[in-house]
Amino acid sequence: MSGSLSPVSYSFLFMTANGGQLAKITALIEAGAIRPVVDRVFPFEKTNEALAHVETDRAKGKVVVAVK
Repeated sequence: MSGSLSPVSYSFLFMTANGGQLAKITALIEAGAIRPVVDRVFPFEKTNEALAHVETDRAKGKVVVAVK
């Protein structure tokens, strides 16, 4: 390994539920073909805390804000 690190970036993703796509993703997860990595889940009331956590660059997976 060379000693230099690649830049790390993140982006926000807002999705609309699509039943067909969700069924396919569920099947892949259940089959073990993909594994979602979730760093932390924050309640909606702590959205500002969730954003601050993302900005620390310490998240090791997705940071989720639970709406319900």
